[in-house]
Amino acid sequence: MNILSLFDGMSCGQIALNKLGIKYDNYYSSEIDQHAIKVTQANYPDTIQVGDVTELKGEDLPQIDLLYGGSPCQGFSIAGKQLNFNDPRSKLFFEFVRMLEETKPKYFLLENVKMQKKWVDLISSYLGVEPIEINSELLSAQHRRRLYWTNIPRVEVPQNKNIEIGDILEDNVGGTKVEFDENGICKLVAMNKKNIILEAKYQPPYTIYETRTEEGKRARRELRKLLGRDTTPRGINHKEYRINTKNKCNCLVTVKSELDCIVDKEYNYRFLTITEMERLQNVPDGYTNYVSESQRRKMLGNGWTVDVIAHIFSYMK
Repeated sequence: MNILSLFDGMSCGQIALNKLGIKYDNYYSSEIDQHAIKVTQANYPDTIQVGDVTELKGEDLPQIDLLYGGSPCQGFSIAGKQLNFNDPRSKLFFEFVRMLEETKPKYFLLENVKMQKKWVDLISSYLGVEPIEINSELLSAQHRRRLYWTNIPRVEVPQNKNIEIGDILEDNVGGTKVEFDENGICKLVAMNKKNIILEAKYQPPYTIYETRTEEGKRARRELRKLLGRDTTPRGINHKEYRINTKNKCNCLVTVKSELDCIVDKEYNYRFLTITEMERLQNVPDGYTNYVSESQRRKMLGNGWTVDVIAHIFSYMK
């Protein structure tokens, strides 16, 4: 069995295959990030690195049985600028299509973010299949909605394992102690100097999500009128942070962010540790421990939720 992984990153697909006990003869990884390659080779030294996908040709490879990849999503993300195929990173999707045509694998899988329907339909037209949406929160303590296009037959949404934040936290990490006033509202100012609205009735652990105040919305509208422009100048945010009552972590991002902050069981307000991030992606503890913390955060934010991929692969004959 020969496997080709495009945009392989730190090889989350390979973790999924090994979790399932699926044996393979050759694992070809197309990746250009040297930090991600270092982590992959440290954990799976037999991985065959084949370099930049734009220079890869199907004729140079043996028969591929399984082709998969998560082409860069920045141009599609609803949270981003949504440049779509005008973004050079999102154009790499067509390299996936080219390799699919050149290798003609038995099975394929493409992962990407939630996006506008017109882009979903366009990708589906190229791949010949409709995507299945799976939220990682079913198999992890992380809220992460993703689309998966695959010809693996009869894949269904997995059962909810009901994993919560408290199940993945490390103990005695430290942080800023949360204190409440007589009204049960948090008195402290957050790490980023913006107000945190925490109500004492919610028992930790829990995560924080950001919202915009009505006051902020009015201020931005008035400022746009005054300046005669459609967009708001930078720095006019008026953000607050509130409790995520679903007891799930926010979707991991690639840099240290207030969205990666939690209030843990000891009432400490703090960032998620790298080990906790690995657990949110179903990656073994210490798997990324070969590069700097910033690079570890980046590849975990860009990575796959391993158990979701393992669930999809489990439908292969």
